Amino acid sequence: MSYERKIINDPVFGFINIPKGLLYDIVRHPLLQRLTRIKQLGLSSVVYPGAQHTRFQHSLGAFYLMSEAIQQLTAKGNFIFDSEAEAVQAAILMHDIGHGPFSHVLEDTIVKGVSHEDISLMLMERINKEMNGQLTLAIQIFKDEYPKRFLHQLVSGQLDMDRLDYLRRDSFYTGVSEGNIGSARIIKMLDVKDDHLVVESKGIYSIENFLTARRLMYWQVYLHKTSVAYEKMLISALLRAKELASQGRDLFASPALKFFLYNNISPETFYNNPECLENFIQLDDNDIWTALKVWSSHPDKVLSTLSTGMINRNIFKVEISTEPFGEERKKELILQISGQLDIPLSEASYFISTPSIEKNMYDAADDSIDILYNDGTTQNIAEASDMLNISLLSKKVKKYYLCYQRLHR
Repeated sequence: MSYERKIINDPVFGFINIPKGLLYDIVRHPLLQRLTRIKQLGLSSVVYPGAQHTRFQHSLGAFYLMSEAIQQLTAKGNFIFDSEAEAVQAAILMHDIGHGPFSHVLEDTIVKGVSHEDISLMLMERINKEMNGQLTLAIQIFKDEYPKRFLHQLVSGQLDMDRLDYLRRDSFYTGVSEGNIGSARIIKMLDVKDDHLVVESKGIYSIENFLTARRLMYWQVYLHKTSVAYEKMLISALLRAKELASQGRDLFASPALKFFLYNNISPETFYNNPECLENFIQLDDNDIWTALKVWSSHPDKVLSTLSTGMINRNIFKVEISTEPFGEERKKELILQISGQLDIPLSEASYFISTPSIEKNMYDAADDSIDILYNDGTTQNIAEASDMLNISLLSKKVKKYYLCYQRLHR
């Protein structure tokens, strides 16, 4: 029998081979195909029009890097069974399967207290049942319950294939070239020592570049003030829709979206009532956009103003500060918005949001990046680097945002 495979052409990595069998069955699975309808960067295309790539593309890219990593690690004498290799590839293919539309927006609004990691796991267990337990090993690795811990680090850790793909891919599609990391070089430098992923000392500059690029991508792309403001508008629109639904007002929505708007779902309900997961997997970006289009002519002024703003890119104004914004300033804005839109003060608060965001480059407590020297000793990147010291790397940067409806003078 000839070796059968599917070849997919990816703009970032070129040709990706998917062997027929379990891995190809996962790629073809409706739950993975759902990710073709969810954009990787949520609302970032409002700033970077090129950022139109999907979670599905990212999953394939992470799978490609995982295949490369396994090849490199085995070449260096680390023993990985074929079954383990297939399982870790399956785990990375499915690592994002539980994402909802616009990533974290729904986690804050209509499916409260249930993280996408939990949902990913629920969906993996479900596919595993369909596939008669073929994913048991993949799930063990995903949950970090497998003896070879370094396999889990490849799926979820400081230098996991997920990060290596999304930094490369997001910088490619946004055009932010500073975020472009040398993923191939980093993978070539990977090794395992005492069941822990390490990086050969030759790769130290690539790691410094990776950490700097990651910080840059966070502030310049993922937490760009305009994207943050646009996301806050979407959250306000969904919260308003949920409030109207709780008053029994009629709202247009796809059946799946309606389910979450008209029912208050606690995490406990979500885990125990199979109807919740059924509706969740019917949701993608299209449900939200379609609802917003229709809501933009809804009689409720709050909902229609927010929805029209989303559809026509009339985004909240944003100010950023290193200090929290004063209560007086917020009250004054709410008063002005209420007057301008002719709505009560309680409703005007939908048009203002004051998130604060904190980020550091590297958290050693999270999972350290260790550098391996020729004599077999290892050192944490914070000690090994002559450019980045630990105080610089782990320094938390905190920014306060004030997002509010633009006022017409």
